[in-house]
Amino acid sequence: MDYVLLALAIALMIVGLLGCVLPVLPGPPLSYIGLLLVHFTRWVDFSSRFLVIMAMIAVVVTVLDYIVPIWGTKRFGGTKAGMWGATIGMVVGIFFFPPIGLILGPLIGAIAGEAIRGADGRQSIVAGMGSLMGFFLGIGLKLAASLAMTYYFIKALL
Repeated sequence: MDYVLLALAIALMIVGLLGCVLPVLPGPPLSYIGLLLVHFTRWVDFSSRFLVIMAMIAVVVTVLDYIVPIWGTKRFGGTKAGMWGATIGMVVGIFFFPPIGLILGPLIGAIAGEAIRGADGRQSIVAGMGSLMGFFLGIGLKLAASLAMTYYFIKALL
């Protein structure tokens, strides 16, 4: 049974890393499940504290991944209309045009929200670019979390 858990854990760690850049896969939660699975083998014994901290990191990073594009819109001068547009664009993109919709949805939504509000084309595009920058920041956060989990995973097995 240990070998089955180890094989599943390795697969989840790999898919978790891929999920950091592929918007349809929740990278850090999958990496965390990989950590949990390897914990239940005879080779690895993570502390409860470590597992709780990693779980909190996975949850926080996953939530932030949905918030940072909206924050990016605001940071680059977008108004509430742009933030609402980015949010609506993200939801529409996730459900109707995955995986590319998750990238382009907030961008197009923020631009549309600002344009509807009456902002000029340049202001709308800058707000949309802020949304896109927020999206890439989210990828970076997910990647950092999953890479940290992968590091501890490998370290525990060696």
